[in-house]
Amino acid sequence: MEPDEAETATTTETGSGTQPNPEVADPEEILRGAQDIALSLADRAEALLTSLMRPWMTYQVGIALGLLLLAILLGRLIGPRFREWLRNRDNWPKWRLRVLLLLHRRLTLILFVALIWPTVWIMREVTWPSRSYLLGIVAQLALAWLAIALATRLITNRFLRIVVRYVGWVWVTLSILGLADDVQALLDSAAIDIGEVHLSLWLLFQAMVTLALLFVIARFLSRSTSAGIRRNRDISPSMQVLTVKFVQVLLYGLAGYIGLKAIGLDLTGLAVLSGAIGVGLGFGLQKVVSNLVSGVIILLDKSIKPGDVISLGDTFGWIDTLGARYTSVVTRDGKEYLIPNEDLITGQVVNWSHTNEYVRLDIHFGTSYGDNPHKVRKLAVEAAQSADRVLSFKPPVCHIVGFGDSSIDYILRFWISDPSGGLTNIRGNVYLALWDSFHENGISIPFPQREVRLLADPPADPDSPPRDDDTPASTP
Repeated sequence: MEPDEAETATTTETGSGTQPNPEVADPEEILRGAQDIALSLADRAEALLTSLMRPWMTYQVGIALGLLLLAILLGRLIGPRFREWLRNRDNWPKWRLRVLLLLHRRLTLILFVALIWPTVWIMREVTWPSRSYLLGIVAQLALAWLAIALATRLITNRFLRIVVRYVGWVWVTLSILGLADDVQALLDSAAIDIGEVHLSLWLLFQAMVTLALLFVIARFLSRSTSAGIRRNRDISPSMQVLTVKFVQVLLYGLAGYIGLKAIGLDLTGLAVLSGAIGVGLGFGLQKVVSNLVSGVIILLDKSIKPGDVISLGDTFGWIDTLGARYTSVVTRDGKEYLIPNEDLITGQVVNWSHTNEYVRLDIHFGTSYGDNPHKVRKLAVEAAQSADRVLSFKPPVCHIVGFGDSSIDYILRFWISDPSGGLTNIRGNVYLALWDSFHENGISIPFPQREVRLLADPPADPDSPPRDDDTPASTP
């Protein structure tokens, strides 16, 4: 290759962008590039304003405003009737009513799109295309805005929905007006080069949009998959929670990884950083990591699951949710205790419904020695069977446990199958049934009695001086 050809080839490669970026970009060069792009945008805006001053452009603006006014009037006329018609559709599915309500909220824009596109088609047939150019742009913008407004309703998060909607409107507007390339170049010119990484505003914008879109898709898939898993009765509740957590972590992790790779970021350099973060978690967040690992162990060994009734210290209630860091236990008085998972692994937990839901309760009472013990046992069993929630196929039993100082002591045992309904209330109901049965059959329940005796005063000593109250009354 001749020297001239080599120089030309080098220049071509440099102009095509194959030359590697320097480590630090020249700020003056960036500023000059941004000024050139800004001047180009200003020239285009000036040309657009100048073109609007032409007669046919003015006519098209007037036609667009007239169609918008007509759409507003039609919306105010049709809107109330359409809403009243929706209120009478009580037997329709909810998803259909939501779709129609969404169309009602965008009725003016829908009517404007329905009016302007036939106008554009008619003008293109009867007149020059240039005389409907501006109306065509307005029609494209209106249709794009309507499509974005309807599509973003699928995003449940309100803040994210607003961000995606307005960013989509701006980008579609720039694309239809032919300004997207200039704006992209302007954003890409505001950048810094760190090694081989070219970090610009355009790259950050791409990352935000891509990650937001992927996270929305991941959230939708996560909710759909979670709903299907929870409806599957063949999977235990603990395995359902574990599977849902695993699917969520997998989907969101893939969304983040794919999003970063899609915008061209090299993730190999994050290996050292992730290792350092792991060491920091191991030393600085031992309790947090311990609770996370304990939560996974609880879900795997199925020792407790949502709906179980447990006792931990003074806390008695049923498990509402199993979280990654804590377990929510709701008590009978409405309090919700957030118990760290580590306490459930290392502490002693009473699970009232671990293998089955049957729970035996004991009641202690006593009767006087004058009552027949055989009759007392029979009445106690019948009283327990008459109470609600007491199981009939596991019959109650009553036994004598001892002869006390003032009573014969008994124990009454019965079974229930719903400990989440409370223990104190069922015990109280059985006690009331015992009281009524003993009262009807003359069975007495002894109680401690004390006898107080007043001893006589000792005889008075004749040598002792008389007391004031012993002085004889004087006779007149």
